[in-house]
Amino acid sequence: MTPFRFSWFDRFCLWYPPAWLILFNRHWQHYRPDPGGWNWLEYALFLMPGGFYLALLMRWTRLGFRLPIATDIKPDPEYQKAFRDEILAPIVLRYFRAEIHHLEYLPDSPPVVVALNHAGMCFPWDFVCLGFLLGQETGWFVQPVAHSLFFDHLWLRWWLPQGWAQAMGGVRAERQSVERAISAGSNSAGIAASHTTDETAQKQVLLYAPESWRGLAKGWRRRYQLETFDPSFIRLSIRYSVPVLPIVCLGNENLHPWTFNSKWLAQRFKMPLLPVSPFLLVFVLFPSLGVWAMRSHLRYYLQPLQSPWKDVEPIRLQTYQYAEKLRSQMQTELLDLQHK
Repeated sequence: MTPFRFSWFDRFCLWYPPAWLILFNRHWQHYRPDPGGWNWLEYALFLMPGGFYLALLMRWTRLGFRLPIATDIKPDPEYQKAFRDEILAPIVLRYFRAEIHHLEYLPDSPPVVVALNHAGMCFPWDFVCLGFLLGQETGWFVQPVAHSLFFDHLWLRWWLPQGWAQAMGGVRAERQSVERAISAGSNSAGIAASHTTDETAQKQVLLYAPESWRGLAKGWRRRYQLETFDPSFIRLSIRYSVPVLPIVCLGNENLHPWTFNSKWLAQRFKMPLLPVSPFLLVFVLFPSLGVWAMRSHLRYYLQPLQSPWKDVEPIRLQTYQYAEKLRSQMQTELLDLQHK
């Protein structure tokens, strides 16, 4: 199939924040048949205050008063590359002005677990931009570890095409899913030492948020405070002899500023967290803004590669201690970068 090319309407979608969702869906529909997806009339309604709700009603009626059918789609490195090159490039480089520093700390070859301080409270653009930069620099197949919310939640099933998160390499933040992904990467690296294997199988990297949901829910007031790290990524590193690459991000705190987590509203909407900020009224009028974020300057600073399996016993206390040591190191680096 021919590459996706920007029309005047697609360029308008880049400029108009509520239309980013249109761009995501149009790109998917260019490469994959999606008769149950959004259509042109519904796209037009996205652009008007409150129009998304009418578009939602129209699509629901068109689908026979049912939800979009969930589909089981495997990770698709080719689609990830197409989306990265054709859609993400202008957003990441021009809008978020993302840049990566200290590339000398990149490992010679994957697999590797990347530990990133994650701001949360909006679409995970700090993860997406880092995945773009790593893919651009190395050609690796980047797989972000994400909460099941990004695969199953009702809003995401309407917003994004079914299977989009899986095709982009998303890995559920569940033990079996993460171990399956990391073991595939470590096994393929071993095979590659003596045989020629599939190119994408050799180039896997997991993006991991060690703060877990504590980091997502900390809000604006604690934006520069790293929460307690979940040691699960240390246990994975030890079990599969996979190094950890810490990366400190500065600027992701401004993706959704002045935000706090409303536990009461989150419970009512059956969500793990629900960000509340002065932009909430705008979001109510334009729900398609769910994949948008404020303009920021995202700077990623790679830290020296860690190999915890060499000096840590695979016991609970030791993994907690190493996770806390790494959190403290990244916290110091984050505060130093903030004041530069």
